Amino acid sequence: MSPRAACRLDTLGFSQVYDYMPGKVDWLARNLPVEGTDAGAPLIGRHLRDEVVTAAPDEPIADVRACVAASPHSFALVTTADRVLLGRLRGTHLDHADANAVTAEVMEAGPSTLRPHEPVDAVRAHLVDKGHAYAIVTDPDGRLLGTVHADDLM
Repeated sequence: MSPRAACRLDTLGFSQVYDYMPGKVDWLARNLPVEGTDAGAPLIGRHLRDEVVTAAPDEPIADVRACVAASPHSFALVTTADRVLLGRLRGTHLDHADANAVTAEVMEAGPSTLRPHEPVDAVRAHLVDKGHAYAIVTDPDGRLLGTVHADDLM
């Protein structure tokens, strides 16, 4: 909203008024709450899972392998301390990698990602057409928000 509109709402007594400069699409892409007539639109951000194993770039593969073995997924995501997505470790990478290697040496750099404001139907169709079980979801700054799974979008 414009600075004038934010100021006007403030003068009318609204206590939580924000002038979000980057715009509506950026707001939606960060999976921030929305109101209004389209607030209930089926978007993938409402179906995010945060159960995937994450690892630091300098983490030993042996440690990541053990965490993935205990998780419901056969992969891990490599992130920085502030959750910027750097890469993915597929199960096949973990199975065949030297146990003394670190994740940055083994990871698949720059995996494809989606934003949380993508429509459920389109993402479900894409995942099914490509034979993928999940997609990685990040915000515009590349921070991991979670994964979305085709089964959850039915």
